[in-house]
Amino acid sequence: MYNFNAGPSTLPKEVFEEASRAILNFSNTGLSILEVGHRTPAFESVMDEARSLVRELMNLDGDHEVLFLHGGASTQFMQVPMNLLNDKEVAAYTDTGVFASKALKEAKLFGHVEVVASSKDKNYTYLPKEFHVPATAKYLHVTSNNTIYGTQWKDMSMFEKFNVPVVADMSSDVLSRDMDFNKFDLIYAGAQKNVGAAGVNLVVINKNILGKVDRVLPTMMDYRQHVDNGSMLNTPPVFAVYVCMLTLKWLKENGGVPAIEKLNNAKATLFYDTLDSLPLFKGTVEKEDRSTMNAVFVMDNKELEKEFQDRCKQEGLYGVKGHRSVGGFRVSMYNALPLESVVVITEVMKDFANKKG
Repeated sequence: MYNFNAGPSTLPKEVFEEASRAILNFSNTGLSILEVGHRTPAFESVMDEARSLVRELMNLDGDHEVLFLHGGASTQFMQVPMNLLNDKEVAAYTDTGVFASKALKEAKLFGHVEVVASSKDKNYTYLPKEFHVPATAKYLHVTSNNTIYGTQWKDMSMFEKFNVPVVADMSSDVLSRDMDFNKFDLIYAGAQKNVGAAGVNLVVINKNILGKVDRVLPTMMDYRQHVDNGSMLNTPPVFAVYVCMLTLKWLKENGGVPAIEKLNNAKATLFYDTLDSLPLFKGTVEKEDRSTMNAVFVMDNKELEKEFQDRCKQEGLYGVKGHRSVGGFRVSMYNALPLESVVVITEVMKDFANKKG
């Protein structure tokens, strides 16, 4: 089975093996990781290591805090503006896909939102190149990678020129490429693509931007409370955090972010070169904006699309069906996906094109 699912997605084999052992006997305690107390030294060490690994892999400075919080990234759509945006203040948002659109919708509940850039006019198949962010904006919100439509901001440093705090939803490409993570005032990511199992958010936040809103925040929604309690304000999603720790450890042992970026680029290059060489298939995204994580493509002949989908099933290629809003196919190439998997699907594509093209 070759897993190209967009999320929850493939995890390293070593992580599966270690996590499965921990379900039966966690850290030689005789208890399952599913039943161990979250305030025991055994699990506290897991949380500490997970947070420490993020700090190391991102090379974070002392101003940035690392949190593991409940839920998916959609929770952050409301928690970000709740903590950062007053009623009469303005936040700048980029509308580059489904999740970016959902994020700005939630932000409107807490303050004014100015959509400073949008690619909705062409069904999110490109990224805006020139736009302006007002100096009065409390922050700029960007979605680094568009999981559904397959676009990705290539130069994340471009947002520095606006001189406002930058908030980034990195759910589908966090830790997949090297960058200066300290340039972001808040990063959030659902874990289930590059970091671990579903059910937990990774949040990296510059503590200097907190505590500046007038509203009274519910305790569980206040980032400061989670910072002060080391992500243990209430019972954390223990197993999900444990899988994150194992995945982050795997990433470090395999050379960290610079090394995984080289592998991700090799996978994407192989796939897109193959795609462009086969007229039977057609990419849907402007080439300069193509995501290294999620490759989206279609075929003009819908009957052949069905045949190719059936062929993928026969070959054990799992999760290649495109999102319902786009159709066609989507090949997700997250950190843990081996290069071998991309070799297999490209060979299947070439063989199918030779027979049907």
